[in-house]
Amino acid sequence: MTTYHILPDPDKGWAIKKEGGRRKIFAPTQKSAEKIARRSATSGRFEIVIHRRDGRIRDMDTIHPTSDPFPPKRSRR
Repeated sequence: MTTYHILPDPDKGWAIKKEGGRRKIFAPTQKSAEKIARRSATSGRFEIVIHRRDGRIRDMDTIHPTSDPFPPKRSRR
């Protein structure tokens, strides 16, 4: 499973970083960063981990693009 982290960046707003990768994509808002991460992860099962400004995890979402009869529930933290 591929994991994308949405992290605060002091200079560029919010960064989208694939776990284990070096590259980052930047977005001005957390919401726009989440949309970009969802579009970037188009195939296979993936997880999006959204961090708060202080670095703590705010929310996680696991997505599987195929029709799953028992999809995972979103967790709010």
